Amino acid sequence: MNQESVGRRETLSNLTRREMLTRSGMGLGTLGLAGLLADIETSSANALTLRPLALRPSHFPARVKRVVHFFLNGGPSQVDTFDPKPMLTKYAGQTIPETLRTERKTGAAFPSPFSFQRYGQSGLEISELFSKMAQHADDLAVIRSMYASVPNHEPSLMLMNCGDNVQPRPSVGSWVLYGLGTENENLPGYVAMCPDGLPVKDAENWQAAFLPGVYQGTHLDTKHTELNKLIENIQHPHVTTDAQRRQLDLLLRFNSEHRDTRLDTRLDARIATFELAFRMQLEAAEAFDLSRETAASQAMYGETVHGRQTLIARRLLERGVRYVQLWHGAGQPWDHHNKIEESHRRTAGEIDQPIAALLTDLKQRGLFDDTLVIWGGEFGRTPTVELHGNGQSGLGRDHNHYGFSVWLAGGGIRGGTTYGATDDFGFKAVEKPTSIHDLHATILHLLGLNHEKLTYRYAGRDFRLTDVHGKVLREILA
Repeated sequence: MNQESVGRRETLSNLTRREMLTRSGMGLGTLGLAGLLADIETSSANALTLRPLALRPSHFPARVKRVVHFFLNGGPSQVDTFDPKPMLTKYAGQTIPETLRTERKTGAAFPSPFSFQRYGQSGLEISELFSKMAQHADDLAVIRSMYASVPNHEPSLMLMNCGDNVQPRPSVGSWVLYGLGTENENLPGYVAMCPDGLPVKDAENWQAAFLPGVYQGTHLDTKHTELNKLIENIQHPHVTTDAQRRQLDLLLRFNSEHRDTRLDTRLDARIATFELAFRMQLEAAEAFDLSRETAASQAMYGETVHGRQTLIARRLLERGVRYVQLWHGAGQPWDHHNKIEESHRRTAGEIDQPIAALLTDLKQRGLFDDTLVIWGGEFGRTPTVELHGNGQSGLGRDHNHYGFSVWLAGGGIRGGTTYGATDDFGFKAVEKPTSIHDLHATILHLLGLNHEKLTYRYAGRDFRLTDVHGKVLREILA
């Protein structure tokens, strides 16, 4: 065997399976790359780069362009907010006819300590906890028959945010960004905000999972008001913008050469992320600068951390950000196993004014009719009082995944309506039970996406947000 043959054999033995496919069959392995490179642009160095966040057409005409999701982590009580149950007063202190097993032991019927009132022309019943938000009652469609799978936080969080309560899956925002792209490639297309941050484990709720990493949500800790702390590394302390551009162009050239011999979306995502980070230096400073807002606008939202992050959300939405999720505090701020009257009143008071302000602001700016607003947690709470190990009550409620409430408002929504119902005590969805998959299918539908056709092939099968489930809730659509 001559030296040339030995060298060729050693070269072939070092090839990866992907490289072998790429080089074999007269280059047939690279045909798939042509599709990935179809949507390209020329950088300042005339190099080619993918644009995974570029706008893409919807499956059919969309009702909305963007989504803002108020996520009440911990589980707000449906019978204390949007699902009044007079029977709890009648049976106060007594055992109700049917008690379902939840995570902890519960006792007698526990009436809501909050009064309900009818609002708007629709007469939608809303708790005193959300008296400011209630001024928009005729815009809300309240789903009173939601249900989840288990009464535990972590799996229910994943189910609500990612469509699966067991396996890591792409989050709703990641699917939306993958399906539609974003209107502003100088800002993240998907942003998740939470004051005081969140535990590392909660990052899975805005993950991209097996989707390309560029579709992952960008998390912001909104307790910070300084841009450099709100968005880490937004400004380079030593290198000028021109120098950074030259560095990126060189890096892009090397990465593009490396990518051309491989089919790996992780590298595409890394390239796109570098470019996005560079462009954000120019636009993010303006987008997150609340000093540009009028004093009246800031006062309308309230000068609290939740008012501030909600105002930031509006600024992002009007600048083309596709999906914004607003988490209500770190941990589970709505997880009230004790003193629910005191605790729910406090937490509701933190977001009632900001949410009402956003709805008003969207209308004034002509954004309401093509924005979808979502409100809710991962599950609800029991209509019975929770009992501690000693059998005593702390006047709180346990987790309840059998029936809870979520509301939607904005473009394409039939406001002033309720959908489904729980039983007489608010324990279980009994009329038009609505799964998380149904909610997700409806969200995608309003964005012009068919939840059965929005798929991504991974590990030999086509995945989708709703798996093999989900139906669009057409009765709440305008």
